Amino acid sequence: MVFALIGNQNSGKTTLFNQLTGSNQHVGNFPGVTVEKKMGPVKGLKDVQVVDLPGIYSLSPYTSEELVSRDVLLKDKPDAIIDIVDATNIERNLYLTLQLMELGLPIIVALNMMDEVRESGTTIDIAAMEKELGIPMVPIAANKNEGVDELIRRAVETAKNRAVPEHFDFCTQAVHKAIHSIAHIVEEKAKAAGLAPRFASTKLIEGDAPMEELLGVSEVEKDIIGHIVDEMTDTLGTDREAAIVDMRYSYIEELCGKTVKKTGESKAQQRSYRIDSVLTHKYLSIPIFIGVMATIFYLTFGPVGTYLADGFSALVDSGIAYVDGFLTAAAVSDWLHSLVIDGILAGVGSVLSFLPPILMLFFFLSILEDTGYMARVAFVMDRLLRKIGLSGHSLVPMLVGFGCSVPAIMAARTLYSESDRKISIFLVPFMSCGAKLPIYAAFTAAFFPHNASLVVTGLYVLGVIVAIFAAWLLRNTAFKGNPVPFIMELPAYRFPTVKNVMLHMWDKAKEFIKRAFTIIFAASVVIWFLNTFNWQFNIVADNADSILASIGRLIAPIFAPLGFGDWRASTALITGLTAKETVVSTLSVLTGATSDAALTPALQGLFSPLSAVSFLVFTLLYMPCVAALSATRKELGSGRLALSAMAFQTAMAWAVALVVFTFGKLLGLG
Repeated sequence: MVFALIGNQNSGKTTLFNQLTGSNQHVGNFPGVTVEKKMGPVKGLKDVQVVDLPGIYSLSPYTSEELVSRDVLLKDKPDAIIDIVDATNIERNLYLTLQLMELGLPIIVALNMMDEVRESGTTIDIAAMEKELGIPMVPIAANKNEGVDELIRRAVETAKNRAVPEHFDFCTQAVHKAIHSIAHIVEEKAKAAGLAPRFASTKLIEGDAPMEELLGVSEVEKDIIGHIVDEMTDTLGTDREAAIVDMRYSYIEELCGKTVKKTGESKAQQRSYRIDSVLTHKYLSIPIFIGVMATIFYLTFGPVGTYLADGFSALVDSGIAYVDGFLTAAAVSDWLHSLVIDGILAGVGSVLSFLPPILMLFFFLSILEDTGYMARVAFVMDRLLRKIGLSGHSLVPMLVGFGCSVPAIMAARTLYSESDRKISIFLVPFMSCGAKLPIYAAFTAAFFPHNASLVVTGLYVLGVIVAIFAAWLLRNTAFKGNPVPFIMELPAYRFPTVKNVMLHMWDKAKEFIKRAFTIIFAASVVIWFLNTFNWQFNIVADNADSILASIGRLIAPIFAPLGFGDWRASTALITGLTAKETVVSTLSVLTGATSDAALTPALQGLFSPLSAVSFLVFTLLYMPCVAALSATRKELGSGRLALSAMAFQTAMAWAVALVVFTFGKLLGLG
């Protein structure tokens, strides 16, 4: 039994999904598209799965999320739909509900945030609304796990009984006539395609091209449908899409007039207005955001983060020392000892040492996201982004890019403007992803131990500044056009749940550890091999004579003007294309730093403080990993355009690092 969980953005869908599945969920992409899906078994029920569909506002095919959700519902036909509705914004949320009812599938509505509804003094006659709509409705408060057991019980019951909506004909007059006339025309084709005739008819009125193609509507039928739609619009004095929208909202207004009694705004909404008067202030909002991020970086890379990182690093080092002693006592061959200690454990261990600060950063970012603050950041940045030809929508993938470039590049699919989408994909890698944190942690510990948070904050700000300049450059050269209007819902501020924050951290920890023992493990073995043998495949006494050294020397002159012309630095940048964390593991292997404590003096011997800053700037901005390159190619639909993006990012990185190093030398910081 499979349930499809669907609802508007910010309706509490993720919270409900986590309550239903806990941490036992599988993350992947929907077949054929790069939109993430989550699926997992419902706790306590055998053979019952729930799939979390993207948050959407309608079933119109305008964004990839809407297309994905519609395809799952129309083609996969889940046993039941769980429609989660934000009860504090019930009128807007019910718009999607009416569309879902037209599908003719079993459906149950979860009225979420009922605790806030009660606080505001608003009352909803759920029994009357349920009777009017003809579908089961269950009041819940997902963040408190209230009503969730009753919801899943009734969902299973609805699915077993195949209880489809009892009635869904809410149209009147001209719209009613048009829907039913077209439904008769396409009835046989709709049933052959496994669709409800009314749903198909409604979509054809809206001018839904994918529906026309799916049904195989002939030119003659298109002509007849066109005449019916023209008659409807002439009668109503509006366009075809507005007619359907007006029909649905007129019914919703009538329904809520009978069943919803509002006496005021909830405490959460009142609290949000007060907070927004400060956090979205015309002049204070951006300085506050910078201050918030600086505080997070101070806690992550300052005394607290350093203490945790040092403690975890000591555990990793003791583990490596234990394995080293075991292999020595076992008298294994020198090459195998070197592979395990100097290759695998030095590479993987150097990256694992930075797990605590990474988890701390994602802990804070998860809190900002769950409270609703990140949506405000996109809102306040719209004014600045519009001056360079983008809109606040473009900030969403960039904010996601602070976690990982791959999902951020995928998130650009939600942008309505083609030029905005392409520019955003070009800019995402300038945002400092989580994979770069081990590089920052290693270099700040070696060169700026007392100003680590300041240096990291500076890198994040620099990434944003470079992205702004690059956006202006691209908008006025390769991707000319005007930004689309910015519309975004600002959810009420809410306290994040401990469970959601912990699940988010656990997801990131699993992802990081998986990368450490897959990509970084493999890269460490390859690096060790290339660093141990020469072109005749003889073991070298000095790694300067190795295969890796000869490759590194070929490209080292490119980076000499930036202050780090050593072949080991250039080699680390190449291996960083597999995963940015491997920059640290490569430097550990190449410098022979088998422990985290040994890495600091090794880096100090390889870089000066100024060249270390230049290296950090370059790693911040240059082309992302191969996984991001693959995502870029898929999203842009062109390998040549994807390579152009990589070349543009690396050229920007080289130019900015050159300016930083040259300016630093002029100031006598050499």
